[in-house]
Amino acid sequence: MEVILREDVDKVGARGSVVKVADGYARNFLLPKRLAVPATGANKKIVEQEREAYLRREVKVKSESEDLAKLMSDVTVTIRQRAGENNQLFGSVTAKDIADALEAQKYHVDRRKIQLDEPIRTLGEHKVTLRLHRDVTTQITVIVEAEQ
Repeated sequence: MEVILREDVDKVGARGSVVKVADGYARNFLLPKRLAVPATGANKKIVEQEREAYLRREVKVKSESEDLAKLMSDVTVTIRQRAGENNQLFGSVTAKDIADALEAQKYHVDRRKIQLDEPIRTLGEHKVTLRLHRDVTTQITVIVEAEQ
């Protein structure tokens, strides 16, 4: 069965492409979840319009993310945590803590866009990557200090 994908589907295809899939896969998975529509002439026109709207929206979001990245390139965030000996923290600094500190500085960044391989567990200065968009990343400095 030929279908037009309305979303990116892993190992099948990208949004807007016409693909041939098994009938059962289309009937039982793609069509009920509205991930695809049957490949008819009318549906091709509708999906093309959706794709154009998606691309326009994507360009706008990307430009906003680039502007935010330029603003945030020099941002430094200071977080105070309880610490013990050898500069070890009793807890850890997570993406949520960094997002809250950025919020206090009037930067609205979703915590899921803050990329930490693992939580910060030591005092000092750390570089943290923010993935603001699929193609836009920036780094901020996070300074972890001992609470007095």
